[in-house]
Amino acid sequence: MVKSCWKPSVECDSRGCLDGLLWCKDLGQHVYGDFSMAVIQANSLLEDQSQLQSGSLSSSCSGPYGTFVGVYDGHGGPEASSFINDNLFCNFKSFVSENQGISINDLRKAFLATEDEFLSLVKKQWLSKPRMASVGSCCLTGLICNGLLYIANAGDSRVVLGRSVRGTKEVMAMQLSTEHNANSNAIRDELRLSHPDDPQIVVMKHKVWRVKGLIQISRSIGDAYLKKAEFNKEPLLPKFRLSESFQKPILSAEPSLLVHELHPDDRFLVFVSDGLWEHLSNQEVVKIVQISPRNGIARRLVKAALKEAARKREMRYSDLNKIDRGVRRHFHDDITVIVVFLDSHLINVSSNYYSPVSIKGGGRLAATAAAVAGV
Repeated sequence: MVKSCWKPSVECDSRGCLDGLLWCKDLGQHVYGDFSMAVIQANSLLEDQSQLQSGSLSSSCSGPYGTFVGVYDGHGGPEASSFINDNLFCNFKSFVSENQGISINDLRKAFLATEDEFLSLVKKQWLSKPRMASVGSCCLTGLICNGLLYIANAGDSRVVLGRSVRGTKEVMAMQLSTEHNANSNAIRDELRLSHPDDPQIVVMKHKVWRVKGLIQISRSIGDAYLKKAEFNKEPLLPKFRLSESFQKPILSAEPSLLVHELHPDDRFLVFVSDGLWEHLSNQEVVKIVQISPRNGIARRLVKAALKEAARKREMRYSDLNKIDRGVRRHFHDDITVIVVFLDSHLINVSSNYYSPVSIKGGGRLAATAAAVAGV
């Protein structure tokens, strides 16, 4: 399954290579260096979506210039993550054009605008496709521009920075994103504080903390059934409906925000959906990137996670590779990896002398999965 992307059996084009359940772009260039992307499918329909946009960050070609990264980890289906992949960056560019500059608030407004648009779509399709009310997605974005890194996150995807330790050959892992998963004490406290009259706001179910006993994350785009009471009724399936109505949204689309000034020792960023972090730690990931060639590094991280998933189930990696989509979800989740290298001599350079890059990770993989499923 995880073969080298240049072998004859692999289908390749300028946007990447498809090899069974793996899609990869082994190496490309963005404004500030190289990047590598990979996606492995586990679900019957690929629920992970992602993108890398490098070049102009506004609706005009006059700049500002930078690199935008998005990882969208869907749940309940692929619709929310696909919608985000098609709309969030466009919304962000519109806000940048309006303000004629970059600010962290542009990312925040893009999240909330995309959320409003998706909930409007859910309402429009409520009678014909009520399932859309139960579909959602984690949403992690990173923006590199003018020596700064802007992070916005809703959900439990993660971005980790690899920073060189001066005077040594070591690279330190620094997690930059804040996660919103009910397994965290801080998130459970946050939920209880914001819903003081609801003793069941977080419930332990099957040895996992869940919001209302249903979902692990406290922030997302979508999941309309936990945000608007009008969707907490028929024709939504009973397994999603709460026994009591609610007035205040249970989940939020408000992202956590961070602005980080890039340092000459900041070597690379790793944006990854939760499926990988179930198997590898921050430092393990940074170590693999440190000691490996840039070409194909995202694919190597996927392979490392799958090897660990196989080890946990006391099976061979080669046997795991034989398991098809759908059934494979019992062993690991969809996994998206985007590694963005930071070449320090380019970070503070503002130039429009650059060919724009626009890649959506796993697009052909999602299309192939949909065709197999007859969607």
